[in-house]
Amino acid sequence: MSEEVHAPMDIKAILDLLPHRYPFVMVDRILDFERGKSITGLKNVSMGEPFFQGHFPDEPVMPGVLILEGMAQVGAVLAYLSTESIEGKLVYFAGLDKVRFRKVVRPGDQLIFKLELTKQKSKLTKMSGKAYVDDVLVTEADLLATFS
Repeated sequence: MSEEVHAPMDIKAILDLLPHRYPFVMVDRILDFERGKSITGLKNVSMGEPFFQGHFPDEPVMPGVLILEGMAQVGAVLAYLSTESIEGKLVYFAGLDKVRFRKVVRPGDQLIFKLELTKQKSKLTKMSGKAYVDDVLVTEADLLATFS
């Protein structure tokens, strides 16, 4: 990318990059970014999230797949900002490995996603991701993404 990107990035800048829209935007802010290396994103988990109506009505827990989706969206921002000539292309989830859910995430929590780019070749991007609440590891995974 020719223009310089600076963190933090607010939701408007994130929405300029990602194709996702409400209710499927799982990142609120980019806190830190180093092109081709790493990114840190934030998601405020609110009781107003539509998935809490059914997961679970008397014991609200954020679905693990949505934690992974948030991690992937932050990773997509890293991939977009670290890759030349991708304007107009979409980044897609291509795989997950070593997924572990360590703690439950509830309304009122603030998820911090930390991802490191481990390999980038042609259309493929590999990343290692971790999600934290109050500095406690809640989820980790290796992610694979592709551009199309």
